[in-house]
Amino acid sequence: MTNPLMKKPFRIRFWLVTVIILAIYVWSIVGLNFEGLTENAGRDTMAILRGLAHPDWGYVYLPEGEDLLRGLLETLAISILGTFISALLCIPFAFWAANNMSRFKWVSGSGKLLLSLIRTFPEIIMAIIFIKAVGPGAYAGVLALGLHSIGMLGKLYSEAIESLDLGPTEALVACGGNRLQVLWFAVIPQVLPYFLSFAMYRFEINVRSASTLGLVGAGGIGTPLVFALEARGWDRVSIILIGIIVMVTIIDYISAAIRKRLV
Repeated sequence: MTNPLMKKPFRIRFWLVTVIILAIYVWSIVGLNFEGLTENAGRDTMAILRGLAHPDWGYVYLPEGEDLLRGLLETLAISILGTFISALLCIPFAFWAANNMSRFKWVSGSGKLLLSLIRTFPEIIMAIIFIKAVGPGAYAGVLALGLHSIGMLGKLYSEAIESLDLGPTEALVACGGNRLQVLWFAVIPQVLPYFLSFAMYRFEINVRSASTLGLVGAGGIGTPLVFALEARGWDRVSIILIGIIVMVTIIDYISAAIRKRLV
């Protein structure tokens, strides 16, 4: 039989947590500066919906200038180059951050700290920094995606290294193999499929990120998107969004199929 005295502390904790959660919600709602809807809110909303419902199909391909296909191809190129750069550069950081690759915890701890610091800055902030450094365009977008992805891919790579089977490495050391031979013949074959799978997964994310970097001038489809938004060309916004959705969906499907074969 359940002791009623044992239920009392549970009820106290339950109501205490409930009151705290409600207080947080009330504080969040009160803290919002909500001034209500403007007079033109209904008219503007209907204009947006009409534009989105009638995409500008003529913008898909324009022989004389920038169009949807060129913007999507540039976005795809930015994603590919950014992922390629990060997938290679993060490998030494991953071995640095892996616990089983060093005898001293402070060594792997410092590597994990560095990767965490790199992940702290969003891609769009890095894009703004690189735009100031190298100028606007796709080059800044590639650098922003490449640097930011090092933080996440390095973390995933280090976890894959930490979970590898040490049997082959110990056997190779017992046969007199040096560190380079152990790395090449015992470690890399185990972690390479995971590295490729994580790189493909990161590529999917970078495609989405590259679509927004153009909003700050880092190239890709985001540049014509922000121009269309500023000009209130909702029909062009609609076709750009459709193009992004189609591209991301196709890439997700292909990437998922490849990752299933890798791991």
